[in-house]
Amino acid sequence: MDFDEFREFGHASIEFIINYLSGIRERDVLPSVAPYTVINQLPKEIPEKPEHWREVLKDLESIILPGLTHWQSPYFNAFFPSSSSAGSIVGELLIAGIGVLGFSWICSPACTELEVVVMDWLAKFLKLPEHFQHASDGPGGGVIQGSASEAVLVAVLAAREQAVISCKETHPELSESEVRGKLIAYSSDQSNSCIEKAGVLAAMPIKLLPTGDDLILRGDTLAKAIEDDVAAGLIPVICVATLGTTGTCAYDDIDSLADVCQTLKVWLHVDAAYAGGGFALEECAELRRGLDRVDSLNFNLHKFMLVNFDCSAMWLKDANKVVDSFNVDRIYLKHKHEGQSQIPDFRHWQIPLGRRFRALKVWITFRTLGAEGLRSHVRKHIALAQQFEEFVKNDSRFEMVAPQALGLVCFRPRGDNEHTAQLLQRLMERKKIYMVKAEHAGRQFLRFAVCGMDAKPSDIEFAWTEIETQLTALLAEKSLAARKTRQCFRSDASLSDASGQ
Repeated sequence: MDFDEFREFGHASIEFIINYLSGIRERDVLPSVAPYTVINQLPKEIPEKPEHWREVLKDLESIILPGLTHWQSPYFNAFFPSSSSAGSIVGELLIAGIGVLGFSWICSPACTELEVVVMDWLAKFLKLPEHFQHASDGPGGGVIQGSASEAVLVAVLAAREQAVISCKETHPELSESEVRGKLIAYSSDQSNSCIEKAGVLAAMPIKLLPTGDDLILRGDTLAKAIEDDVAAGLIPVICVATLGTTGTCAYDDIDSLADVCQTLKVWLHVDAAYAGGGFALEECAELRRGLDRVDSLNFNLHKFMLVNFDCSAMWLKDANKVVDSFNVDRIYLKHKHEGQSQIPDFRHWQIPLGRRFRALKVWITFRTLGAEGLRSHVRKHIALAQQFEEFVKNDSRFEMVAPQALGLVCFRPRGDNEHTAQLLQRLMERKKIYMVKAEHAGRQFLRFAVCGMDAKPSDIEFAWTEIETQLTALLAEKSLAARKTRQCFRSDASLSDASGQ
């Protein structure tokens, strides 16, 4: 493929994306395929001869798209947003076209330095404590990880290694294997599954502590757990708190957790993968309370900042603790400027060696939207969630399970769990909107998350109409079935009376 054909292919691909996104409301949000539908339509081996790109785009339309769940659709209301924007899409194209791997400064100085700049921009935009900026006098700073899962794992591994070093200094009689066998970490029973998985990967148990009816983890619960574990001879390492839990977007009490962690020298990480977007708004200033006392935190730009997956921001109060834990040097990785400036080699801040040029799509998105556009996007999601919440509250057949939080509403039809499960099943079968259910204290409920590239009030109305009409139909079917049951019972009773006479 020469550059002229590449240009033609590129133009056609951009048109393909525009047509897909502009017509996304016309597609069912969920696919109508069975397992192996896509596999059975594709060749078993790589084509021996090159095929024309037009044939590739044709198969993309006819084979691949019908097998997709459409995450950019405003009728995708499951999980949390995985947002994108025109600037981010073009940024991703430019990243692939430029094709650099920025694992050290010398590999592409602009790759590293642009990341330093955009992470400081973002820290200021979110009003984070100054010590999280590279420009500050301290050892803190920010880095772009691929996902919250990676950021949490980095924090857990760094905290583990710091704990091992500290414990060996204070207890030289213990071997390293004995120390590692005593390590223990903590999080909430409402935390994301990636936190528990980080414990598995780090070979360190993470105890999921119970929350109350408000689903919030507080310091007294953590303190009691640590007290019991220390008495049992265990070594507390890290607490992973959450701002914006997966189930209900609850906010753990960071201040009270920080009181405990600072006193007992336990690393405190905050997973703000979703709710971190609220930090930018003055009306959500309460979310930032206590962040000046945490050791690290993460926020997914692909949830609220209109930067496509994968892109998760992570900040460290003392990046040296991560660098010291992960530093593996080889002669081929060294360069003459190493150690002569405050500019980091981000390969020491992450699990893999190679690094994508993610800062480029962040930079383009921030410049093409501006801080004002980013804040407006977050506020729009909040307003749309409030619109949906009003629909729920105005229909006596439904009840709220938790307060509306940012772009998430948790609700359920009144009655037992069967009502909730059957309503969701009907909605999934119709494929017009996509939600998932969650459960707490034995009660199942539905999560409605505002998602999509450009959700509008009319999309919220569409979703609510779909939900309430399907509940109406479900209740009508149940009522009819109940009447038939009663009629059968009366018929049986009449026959019994007649035979008795």
